[in-house]
Amino acid sequence: MEKDQMFAEERKVEIVEYVNHQKKATVGELCERFKVSGATIRNDLRELEHSRLLIRTHGGAMINSKTGFELVAKDKEVQNLDLKQRIARAAMDYIEDGDTIVVDTGSTTIELVKLLIKKNKHVTVVTNDLVIAMELEESPNMNIVLVGGKVRKKYHCTVGALGKDMLKGLTVDKAFMAANSFSPQKGATTPDLQQAEMKTLMLGLAAKVYLLADSTKIGKNSFAQFAPVEQIDCLITDSISKADRQAFEELGLEIIIAP
Repeated sequence: MEKDQMFAEERKVEIVEYVNHQKKATVGELCERFKVSGATIRNDLRELEHSRLLIRTHGGAMINSKTGFELVAKDKEVQNLDLKQRIARAAMDYIEDGDTIVVDTGSTTIELVKLLIKKNKHVTVVTNDLVIAMELEESPNMNIVLVGGKVRKKYHCTVGALGKDMLKGLTVDKAFMAANSFSPQKGATTPDLQQAEMKTLMLGLAAKVYLLADSTKIGKNSFAQFAPVEQIDCLITDSISKADRQAFEELGLEIIIAP
């Protein structure tokens, strides 16, 4: 990606975050905040509305409540907790003693880690999530590889070039990934570009990739894709519509419904 294009994409992510936090914003506010022209902001808003990430208004933009806007970690952890625990229990069936696994950052994957500790599994875990690493540190049977990098504040995880260098050359048996959204058209997506890049690298290490996503995320899209459906081997969820199930299965995705 060209440098100017990367800056433009990062600006659009920040515009979405700003509008979601403020509920609405004017073109003038956004010009002042991002130090670009009104024409540039209006063009960004057109593209973001086309992606259904916000709603354009006369002179600005407002929040689109249907977007995949990313809650901070502490808010994610309390949303749909029962569904996440069901999905985590189902995922445990696919982890064996001796496995080397990637565990992605996420509120559902934290529930999976809690079960790993409870079941006293003998596994090696590669993760970029600080909370997951701290949870696992207390378990005598876990080997933990914490991916370094820049800490993404309020999301207790690392991103960036340092982590990318560290992941080079690693191979794992399985990856257990999280996503903000998952659709047949866009695959697995997340609002943050750097997070998407890290997720792509992490799932690329694995012989088999499991996506843990509750039903509220299915059929939706966030800003940045980190994997098309074809790169995910298995979706573990709590429920799914007939239409989405058919579309995913036509792309070769295995679907497991957590009991």
